[in-house]
Amino acid sequence: MRLLVLLLVVVLAWVPGRAHAETRTETLRVPVAAEADGTPVELDATWHLPDDPGPYPAVILAHGFGGSKTDLEGQARAFAAEGYAVLSFTARGFGASGGRIHLNDPEIEGADLRALIDLAARRPDVRLDRSGDPRIGVTGASYGGAVALLAAADDPRIDAIAPIATWSDLGRALFPNHAADAPGPLQQQWIAGFFAATLRDAEGSAPTDATCGRFDPELCHQLLAAAETGRPSPELLSELQRRSPIEAADRLDAPTLLVQGMADSLFGLDQADAMAAALQRTGTQYAVHFTDGGHDAEPSDPDADERAVRAWFDTHLRGAPESVPAFSYPGVRPFRGIAKRFTADHYPGLAGVAVSLPIDAPAAPILTPPGGQPAAITRAPSFGRDESDSPFQAYPLAALPGQSAAFDTADLSEHHSAVGAPVVRLRVTSSAPEVTLFVSLWQVNGATAAQPRRGVAPVRVPVTPGRPTEIAVTLPGGTWSLERGSAWRVLVNSTDAAYANSMVARVDRVQVTALEFPEFTGTQVGTDQPLDPELVGVLIALGVVLVALVAWGFTHHQARVRLPERPELADVPVVVEGLSKAYPDGHRAVTDVSWRAEAGQVVGLLGPNGAGKTTTLRMVLGLIRPDSGGAWVRGVPVLPGAPVLRRVGALVEGPGLLPHLTGRQNLRAYWAATGRPDAEAGFDEALEVAALGGALDRPVKSYSQGMRQRLGIAQAMLGRPDLLILDEPTNGLDPPQIAAMRPILQAYAATGRTVVISSHLLWEVEQTCTHVVVMDAGRVLVSGRVEDLLDGKRHLEELFLSVIDEGRGSGGGPETLTDRLRKVRPR
Repeated sequence: MRLLVLLLVVVLAWVPGRAHAETRTETLRVPVAAEADGTPVELDATWHLPDDPGPYPAVILAHGFGGSKTDLEGQARAFAAEGYAVLSFTARGFGASGGRIHLNDPEIEGADLRALIDLAARRPDVRLDRSGDPRIGVTGASYGGAVALLAAADDPRIDAIAPIATWSDLGRALFPNHAADAPGPLQQQWIAGFFAATLRDAEGSAPTDATCGRFDPELCHQLLAAAETGRPSPELLSELQRRSPIEAADRLDAPTLLVQGMADSLFGLDQADAMAAALQRTGTQYAVHFTDGGHDAEPSDPDADERAVRAWFDTHLRGAPESVPAFSYPGVRPFRGIAKRFTADHYPGLAGVAVSLPIDAPAAPILTPPGGQPAAITRAPSFGRDESDSPFQAYPLAALPGQSAAFDTADLSEHHSAVGAPVVRLRVTSSAPEVTLFVSLWQVNGATAAQPRRGVAPVRVPVTPGRPTEIAVTLPGGTWSLERGSAWRVLVNSTDAAYANSMVARVDRVQVTALEFPEFTGTQVGTDQPLDPELVGVLIALGVVLVALVAWGFTHHQARVRLPERPELADVPVVVEGLSKAYPDGHRAVTDVSWRAEAGQVVGLLGPNGAGKTTTLRMVLGLIRPDSGGAWVRGVPVLPGAPVLRRVGALVEGPGLLPHLTGRQNLRAYWAATGRPDAEAGFDEALEVAALGGALDRPVKSYSQGMRQRLGIAQAMLGRPDLLILDEPTNGLDPPQIAAMRPILQAYAATGRTVVISSHLLWEVEQTCTHVVVMDAGRVLVSGRVEDLLDGKRHLEELFLSVIDEGRGSGGGPETLTDRLRKVRPR
């Protein structure tokens, strides 16, 4: 058996896997250039570092508009666990950083990023290419993605970047026009959202005013003027152009991974497409990774997007083999599912070989009402709400009578797969010298019309009144499945609630002459790509080993003596007797551990790291089998999947949460998996324990470690289990959160239930627990009531250290915990 286990360990060690190194953090304030009026500015930043000294390549993480470094904590820890020195920071004008918001002015926010790179260059644990030049990458989403692009164009020390869901041309993003180069209608609802974010109370030294919040006043008033007229001034366009990475593309030579979302009404695929074309012209290495998420929805497979960014940095910061394809994109997203991914060895752009679907329909009149109201609701920005579970929009709200016209193709006779931006060809005759229209695309199946991509293309073009004008409208890009038997509908509106509408009443006659899709098909990941023969051989060997292990496990299970039920323990929540566990490498994790917990008790399993606490709890929960001994819950022996475990709630080795779901959705999904009625869940009490406020409706992947931990504790308490087992429940919690959790656990036990927590925090066990079990080196050294053990004469710390020292012995052995503590805190 040991030989089989050893072989399995060797095979698994061969397969590449993620590291799980310990990490440490350092919070700091970084002085940067003052504001123009002399106001000093410091940025709030945190280093997330691997536990050993390095040196490591570095990654700077930048956040989105209205956010802070807190949003980046999970990503930062993941990078640090992979062996990167990670610097996350709060941008100027946000959160606890000082200064004003300049919308990524290269001379201001760009200079801030250069100061952070200078900071990285001075650290001994950051790898240097030469003096003052760290090996460094930059990634960020939206606002943070743009600063990565702008900084890389001006600072040659940046070795790789991965901008996500960001802009290449800020003027075209805020004033999009899908039929001409001139500015189109203002993204009215997004601008309103930006101003709302800046007006929220925030720490920092930047002065605020009632209108502009922490925006730079000059830029603010230019944007406000545009919001009033719906059109940008030449001065505003010039300022937005300065903040557009496309203008600096000829200076950008850092390898660039462009990650862009198809569910994005703010920065669509066209922004990444323009940047890719510019990098192609200059010869800069780049790759394009499309996701089905964006500003309006969570991606169906966020792990795929995160893996792509990490692989890009592994290649360009560590020298790992190239593993990011030139082009990667998801297929059509299934309802509540994960879209399949496809790759190609080149990026084809959003245009391509056309699949033309003729539309044979007469021209139709469309009225623009005076004042632009009422406005159609075709695609309103979500401002962070995930709309991925609602693919069917309310068509009547988009197709207002008299203000819209619909043009359908015939039913398709064959299937096509398309990747890119469809083109709609219009013929427009207007009563005015300028037309403003909004074009969207719907798939029609019978009586149902749905927006697969839920985008809208605003159009503003000059025309000659009374004369027809041909207009080609490029719709928002994406992936499309043109199903046989379905039809496609082009909906043309005169208004849209998400944009600044024309205020002038007019009548247009509109006809759609054709709808064209760019046809393209890549290689589906995991099916059409051949496997490495060496990997195939390893997988076969692994299969043989696993078959042998299953066979051995079955016979061993048959031979194992089943533990009897013990009716005399029916009133005892949990009893542990003689538990022992050794691992194949010879390490004995637990030896003859025995203890019990009664109703109404809060029992602390106390011991230093490596004492065997978690191994013990995993055996108590039936997650691993002991070599000897057993655990009984209410007199019933614990085996894997035992029905009695329904009476137990647990949080062991961190919460198992789905990152793309919100906190609330995670709790409901967990409870639904139990098959028990909602009335038994106690959702309200669990939400009070989580204490996450509005964050409950944000995706868990944006949570800090402390937020995840609180949600995990709340999840364990669903159903009000008789026995609650929490492994290191205060991990990631700050002191006020720890203090708030203490009375919750005590009150829970006071109802006649039982709480068992493992911890290495002496003061926390002393203040929280009624009873304690002290463990070290896999053994129980002492147990009993906290009051009885202390006897009113000493703190738990003194008891713990003395018991540990006695258990280990005092002569000739390894340095004791007491010795180590005395070095840093003389007594």
